[in-house]
Amino acid sequence: MSNCAGLGGTIPPRPPLLTGGLSAPPCPPDPGPPTGGSGPWAVLFDMDGLLIDSEPLWLESERSVMAKLAPGSGWTESDQAALLGGSLNRTVRYLLAHATRPAPPEVVAEWLMAGICDRVRRNGVPLRPGARELLASVEAAGLPRALVTSSERRFMETVLARTGMRFDVLVCAEDVSATKPDPEPYLLAAKLLDVNPARCFALEDSPNGVVSARAAGCRVIAVPSLIPIDAAPGLIVVRSLLELAAGPDGLVVLADPAGVLGG
Repeated sequence: MSNCAGLGGTIPPRPPLLTGGLSAPPCPPDPGPPTGGSGPWAVLFDMDGLLIDSEPLWLESERSVMAKLAPGSGWTESDQAALLGGSLNRTVRYLLAHATRPAPPEVVAEWLMAGICDRVRRNGVPLRPGARELLASVEAAGLPRALVTSSERRFMETVLARTGMRFDVLVCAEDVSATKPDPEPYLLAAKLLDVNPARCFALEDSPNGVVSARAAGCRVIAVPSLIPIDAAPGLIVVRSLLELAAGPDGLVVLADPAGVLGG
């Protein structure tokens, strides 16, 4: 990421974080490319699969839980892919649907969250290529930034403590009444940043996340992880965060000679 040389390193602390809840509107049809809006630009980051390579850790935790719920059964990467970008409740329901020895949902949720958090605390979690550089580039450009994740606060805070990543606003599963693919998480993040959603770049790795951000009216850039995502009107697809950098007028696709996406 040659355009961002010298911007790496530890992200300095931000002012106190904002969290909260917002009533979810009905999920509208795909609005296409956002139009209108004025004021500052902001960048909204997904977490799992986008900033951190947590999917192998989730796979280990899910397999461990399934060994209790259905001894001898297989848990494959296709099972994991079916849950990509979803909530804890959805994951628990899916696990129990395949169980031969069911347990209460709250117990299954605790097994899963304790397992994944312990793994991150013990061993850390790798950042995806370009994550640290892009966060530093956004910081240097003075753009507000938010973390918008379907993960539980417990896991989000464990990841942030282990990686040192910092954001102006955090939105997690407990902050909303409906998680991705509903637009509520992204609408809430834009509201807390006091930025028009049409002036927000949302970075996502999963189809669920893309649907959520597009329905909220954000400008969406997909960086696919486990599931391919095709480019479409109003949706840019890049292979890696290393292909992106930030400037005061928005994000730049480094491989794109057209330059700034904000316009």
